Amino acid sequence: MMTAVNTEMLKDVWQRFLADSRKPWVLFEHGTCVVLTAPDGEPAEQATEMLKEFGPVHAGSSAGDFGVIDLKDAEGWVVTGQHNDVLTYVGPDEPQDQSKIAVGLFGRAKRHRDGTELHVVHVEDKRGSADPA
Repeated sequence: MMTAVNTEMLKDVWQRFLADSRKPWVLFEHGTCVVLTAPDGEPAEQATEMLKEFGPVHAGSSAGDFGVIDLKDAEGWVVTGQHNDVLTYVGPDEPQDQSKIAVGLFGRAKRHRDGTELHVVHVEDKRGSADPA
């Protein structure tokens, strides 16, 4: 069972995880983040199109594949999928079983949900900002 989503906590985790990135990224309701390595137009629209294609899980296809990354600067994991720029955060309190397979399946389910519901909760776009001197 999936727990209630805390958007501010998710935003904080992704901001820390992607702190060095100058690339725009878009956060979806259940913790999936789409990093736009080749931004073109409105970030939320571009990310939504990517997640619509690469978020939903289709049994027997590469859309069901996943990898699990242990985070160094935050508790929890990032679950990868068939597209390198579509990542899903899984918190340490979410899966009861914290084995890699259970975490991966949990993250994949969250990505599927984000890929079918497509609800953007935050856009981070630093392309136009300058670092203070």
